[in-house]
Amino acid sequence: MLKLVTVELPEALRGPLVELLPESPTAFIRNGGGIIGFGEALRLRASGPDRISSLAEQWRSAVANAQIEDSVNLPGTGMVAFGSIAFADHSATESVLIVPQVLIGSRDGRMWLTTVDGAQWPKPSAYRSSDSLTLKPGHQTREGFEASVQKAIDAIAAGKAEKVVLARDLVSPVPENFDLRPALSKLAEKYPSCWVYSVDGTFGASPELLVRVAHGQVSARVLAGTAGRGTDPAVDQAISAALAGSSKNLAEHIFAVDSLVQALEPFCEHVDADSEPFSLALPNVWHLASDVHGVLKQSASVLDLAEALHPTAAVAGTPRLEAQRLIAELEPFDRGRYAGPVGWIGADGDGEWAIALRGGQLDGVEVRAFAGCGIVAESEPSAELAETDLKFQPIIGALG
Repeated sequence: MLKLVTVELPEALRGPLVELLPESPTAFIRNGGGIIGFGEALRLRASGPDRISSLAEQWRSAVANAQIEDSVNLPGTGMVAFGSIAFADHSATESVLIVPQVLIGSRDGRMWLTTVDGAQWPKPSAYRSSDSLTLKPGHQTREGFEASVQKAIDAIAAGKAEKVVLARDLVSPVPENFDLRPALSKLAEKYPSCWVYSVDGTFGASPELLVRVAHGQVSARVLAGTAGRGTDPAVDQAISAALAGSSKNLAEHIFAVDSLVQALEPFCEHVDADSEPFSLALPNVWHLASDVHGVLKQSASVLDLAEALHPTAAVAGTPRLEAQRLIAELEPFDRGRYAGPVGWIGADGDGEWAIALRGGQLDGVEVRAFAGCGIVAESEPSAELAETDLKFQPIIGALG
C-alpha cells in the first residue's frame, strides 16, 4: 500500500517549476503552473486496443489500495499519476501511468509537495552541458512525405476518407547522459501558453488540450488549420485573416470539432463549442482554434473521456477507422506516443491531458521528433510539407 502525503510548500523552498526539474524530468507545465515529478513509486503499463481502459482500471485499483493525506486539496494534489499513451492500437510502444516518489505542484500562487512513503525531495542539480542536436530526416524523407500526401489526396478523391492526418519524422543521435532539461526550459519560456510535457521520454510543447475534467466540468481545445507567422504586423494580420477565410482550413477544422463534440456527447448533459474558430497566435504559427465545454452527466474519469476522444480528427482524420487505416498504410513508421494523450490523472479521476504534439521521443541513444498535418481534398503536397517544417520549429529550436 502506498502512503501519500501532500503539504503546502514553505515559501523558502519555492521557485519556478522549470528550475526545479530533476535530471530525468517528469513534467506537465503551462504558464508557469503545473506539476513535476521525481523518481518513480509506481508504474502501470498497458498495450493494445484496450490500453486506455486498462490503465483506467489499474488506476482505480491503485487508488483504492492507497492511503492519501491531502491538506491542500487542489487539482494535482494527493495521489497523481503522469501518463503517456501510444497513438495506435497496435503500436510497439508501451502506454504508461507513473506515480512519482515526489511531486511538486504550483497553481494560483500556491505550491505543494507530495511524497510517497516518506520519500525525500532531492536537491535540484545543475544542468549538464551538451552539444546542440541536428535533426535529420528519419524513416520518412521529404520526397516520401509529399508522395504519401498525394496518395492520401487520391484516396480522399476516391471516397475512402474525408480527411487524414499524415506525419513525418526527424532523428538525431544523442550523447551519453544527455540532459533534456534545457530543452524543456526553452519550450516553457518560448511557448508559455502550450502544455510543456515530459513523461517517460516523451516530451514537447503541445498547443492542443485533448480533455480536462475538474469537478464535473469538461473542457477541450481543438486546433486544425495552420499558417506561418508574418515578418511584420501588417503581413501577420493578413495571414491570420486569410487563414480564417480559407475554405480548406475551415473544412479541416470543422471535421476536428465535430468529431470531438460527438465523442463527448454520450458523457455530458450538454456540450458547447465555439460557434466559429478563433485565431490562436503562437510564436511560429497561427492556428484556427475552438474551445469546447461540457458538464458530465455520469461518473467518468478523465481517462474514460480520453479513450472516447482518442484519436481525434485533428490527429487522425475522419471517418476515424478509415483514416487510421490510411495512416498505417502511408506512414513508414510507428508513431509511438506521438499524437497520443499525455498528461495526468488524480485520485478522484479528474485530470488534464494534452495531445503529444510539437515534440519527440528520447530513448537514450537517439531522439525522434514528429510533425504532421491534416490532408483534405484541397490539399497540396508541397504546402503540407511546408506546414510540417513550421511545426518542427519548436523542437528544433529547443534541441539546437
